[in-house]
Amino acid sequence: MNQEKVTKASKEGYIKIAEGLERKTLVYGEKTLLTEFKFQQGHTLPLHEHPHEQTGYLVSGHIALIINDIRYEILPGDSWVIPGNVKHAAEIIEDSIVVEVFSPVREDFIP
Repeated sequence: MNQEKVTKASKEGYIKIAEGLERKTLVYGEKTLLTEFKFQQGHTLPLHEHPHEQTGYLVSGHIALIINDIRYEILPGDSWVIPGNVKHAAEIIEDSIVVEVFSPVREDFIP
C-alpha cells in the first residue's frame, strides 16, 4: 500500500559515516530512498559497492567520482547514475552537498 510522506527541512538527523562524511535520509517509500550527504574537503569515500542503483546530483562543492576505475570531475549541477554492484568511490575536493536516490530502498539507511 502506497502512503504519501512529506518531510520538512531540518538540521537534525545527520549520521557520521566516516571522518568528514555525513548522511541524512530525507524520505523513503516502497521503491526509492532519498539521502543528503555532507562531505568535507580533503576526505574520501572509500571504494565500495552495493546492490542498489544510485542516482545522484551535486548541489554544491566539487567532488571526483571514481566509477569502475574511471575518474569523473563533478561540479554543481552535474548528475550521475551508478548501477548496482559496481565499485565506486569519491574524493572530496571542496566541501560538498550531494543528494542521491537509492533503489531498491537501502534498509541500512532507514532511521
